Amino acid sequence: MQAKLRLVPSRPAPAPASPPASPRTPALDDAQLIAAIRANDDLAATAFHDRLYPCVSRTIQRLLGRRDADYEDLIQLSMVELIQSFDRYRGECSLESWASTIASRAVYNHLRRRKRERLIFAPPPPDDLDPSKLSRTLSARNTMQRVRQHLGELHPDKAWTFLLHDVCGYDLREIATITGVSVAAAQTRLVRGRCELHERLAEDPELRGALETGVDP
Repeated sequence: MQAKLRLVPSRPAPAPASPPASPRTPALDDAQLIAAIRANDDLAATAFHDRLYPCVSRTIQRLLGRRDADYEDLIQLSMVELIQSFDRYRGECSLESWASTIASRAVYNHLRRRKRERLIFAPPPPDDLDPSKLSRTLSARNTMQRVRQHLGELHPDKAWTFLLHDVCGYDLREIATITGVSVAAAQTRLVRGRCELHERLAEDPELRGALETGVDP
C-alpha cells in the first residue's frame, strides 16, 4: 500500500513563557524517518521535505545553474517525483543520494525535452573582476570556455555521462538510473566520451600548451 505522504510547511513553534529544560529530540536517521512517514506521521513528512529540499536545490543548481528560468520549477518537479517514487526507495543509498539522483534525472529529462542540452556547457556571465588578477582570470575563463566548447561538441549522451561522472561524482549505477540505460551502456558512453574529449583537447593548440605546462584552467 502506498504511504500517504503529505508535506506540511515547517514553521517554528511559539516559544513558551517558561521553556522547560528538556533534552533536544535527536534527529531521525534514514530508516526511522522512512518508518515514520509510512506510519503517516505529519511531522516526519515535514522533516523529509526540510531535509531533502536543500539537497535537491544544490543538485539542480550544480547541473543547470540558478539563473535558468526553470530552476524553481525543477525543484518542485523533483520534490513531487520524490513523493511519487517514495515507495520504491529501498534504502540502498542515503536519502540525500537518492534525492540527488532523482533531481539529476529531472534535469536530464527536462533538457532533453527542451532540446537544449548544450546550454549546460555555456560559460557563466562575467562578474566584477579584480584588476590585479584580471589577466589570469580572463585567461582561465578563456581556457574553461574552450573546454566547454569541446565538451558541447560531443554527442549529448557522452557529454552528459562525462559531466555526471567526472565532474559531479555520480557512479555508473546512478548515471544509468538518471539516463535510463544499462550500467554497461553508461560505462561505454563514459569511456568513449573521455577519449573523444581528451583527443579534442590534445588537438587544441592553446589547451595542449596548458596541459603540457600543467597550468590550471
